[in-house]
Amino acid sequence: MKKKPYLLDLDIQFASKALNDKWVNIISKAKVKRWMIAALLEDASITLRLVGRAESKKLNAAYRNKDYATNVLTFPYGQAENGGQLLADIVICLPVVEKEAKDQNKAVLSHLTHLIVHGILHAQGFDHEDDVEAEAMEALEVAILKKLKLANPYV
Repeated sequence: MKKKPYLLDLDIQFASKALNDKWVNIISKAKVKRWMIAALLEDASITLRLVGRAESKKLNAAYRNKDYATNVLTFPYGQAENGGQLLADIVICLPVVEKEAKDQNKAVLSHLTHLIVHGILHAQGFDHEDDVEAEAMEALEVAILKKLKLANPYV
């Protein structure tokens, strides 16, 4: 039996005009919604913020005590009172995504898709703090990416 598609209220924010100009025709709302819905296990309201290195580094320092720009940060807020939707912000640093994709010899859009799926799973409570959690989360990511016709990012 096929799972029902969950409802997604999605807001995409570009942190700067330069990021918007470079990425707006590559990262469409329809694509991002498709990627996120593939990973959803419940209805959700998500803000995806696409940032540069400075904002990523600032957020990573403030919330994780790490002094570097990182690829993805997830901020889950639990369930909305009125509709019970999952509420979360996902922040992706596009320059880091580009560099990682190049370094790993991956297509940028494939890597971005993986990180969005990864962020959505974090928003729903999945984590990779120990080996058991990491294996379960990675297996779920691989299965979701396969549904999206993307290769296993861990090989």
